[in-house]
Amino acid sequence: MITSNFVRNSVIAFSAFAAAVNFAPRAAQASEPGAVTMTVTAVGKKDAAPPPIAKSDVELYRGKERLQAADWRKSDALLLAIVIDDSLRTDIASQWKDLKAFIEEQPPSTLVGVFYGRNGTVMVAQDFTADHALAAKALRIPYGGFGAFSSPYLELQDMIKRWPDNHERKSILLISSGVDYFRGNFGPYSPDLDPTIERAQKSNINIWTIYAPDSGHVGRGFFRISNAQSSLSQLSDETGAESYFLGFGEPVNLKPYFDEIFLHLNNQYLLTFVDNGGKKGRFERVRVTSEVPNVEFMTPSDVYIPKTE
Repeated sequence: MITSNFVRNSVIAFSAFAAAVNFAPRAAQASEPGAVTMTVTAVGKKDAAPPPIAKSDVELYRGKERLQAADWRKSDALLLAIVIDDSLRTDIASQWKDLKAFIEEQPPSTLVGVFYGRNGTVMVAQDFTADHALAAKALRIPYGGFGAFSSPYLELQDMIKRWPDNHERKSILLISSGVDYFRGNFGPYSPDLDPTIERAQKSNINIWTIYAPDSGHVGRGFFRISNAQSSLSQLSDETGAESYFLGFGEPVNLKPYFDEIFLHLNNQYLLTFVDNGGKKGRFERVRVTSEVPNVEFMTPSDVYIPKTE
């Protein structure tokens, strides 16, 4: 579905906002100056389901300084965007059966959208909806090499800038080679990688990534693939998510990846704290710990403290 940027922006922003207003809990809206809300994913030992985590179980630190958690709550509402790089090899679609099952198994409080990335933007296949069967039907075969080569990082930036700041969970599942055909991967990283991470951190968006090879000849080189996978891994790590790949070829089975992501999405909390972002706002590195045994947390590498002066 190819429309103008204005129409696509309006469709996504309006429907996502309306959905958030209608079903998202109202607690802990980060309206206080300097208030920051971040998504924290609890991970159990050996990827088992973690036990429930209470606010009293959580400790928040900036360096050695302990910060006060203003709010901690289990979050049900989620906007989940499935973003598929349209330059992928067409045979990846043979695994869409497992992706459809992943979409259809999402809880009713999750709104799912399906988007295809090409030419530096995302195209709407299915806007955010609570009808998971409808979202699953929007999956199609990627275009492959027919003009789809661009930058997955620019496509993510296009996706991120459209989402409302509703103080609920937001996640992107990106299936891509990670190769930036538009601006880079001639060096170790794409020049658009860090700006993408910063935008995701500002918007509290987790970006889960699954590597799959594209149909381009350039994307088959050892160093290019290695750099691209490293970029995908950094993108996920620094936005509080995980990256999945096995070697340089197409994954034999995507189902184990979808199962793990499903587990993580169902064990997420929203943590709110207050800090001073100064006149311009700033990024701050914080860490979340707990004395609950056999539990660790995935968080963004940095959170954005909005301006308070």
